[in-house]
Amino acid sequence: MDSKRRQKIRYKIRKKVSGTAEAPRLSVFRSNAEIYAQVIDDINGKTLFAASSLEKAFTKEKANKTTLAKIVGKAVGERALKGGIETVKFDRSGYLYHGRVKAVAEGAREAGLKF
Repeated sequence: MDSKRRQKIRYKIRKKVSGTAEAPRLSVFRSNAEIYAQVIDDINGKTLFAASSLEKAFTKEKANKTTLAKIVGKAVGERALKGGIETVKFDRSGYLYHGRVKAVAEGAREAGLKF
């Protein structure tokens, strides 16, 4: 996907999706090799929780990128639940809700997050 096109889609999504302290935004960034997920409070401008496939606990996993994305989603979901957050707003960052982005969302839902 063209990066300018994704940027336009991302801006459209960000106009509608904004995280608060009660329902922060679960943002996903997908590079060619790795995947990152953050729970963000946009009002205070703080990242509350984060997980990525670069963490030592996940680099030992011998899994494909989609399975690793699901594990990252589950990890960020568990961290958010420990921090007292149950509902989030999902921000796909201009990527299609498909493949690794979908796997992060499913992993977070399995952990117990609602969105």
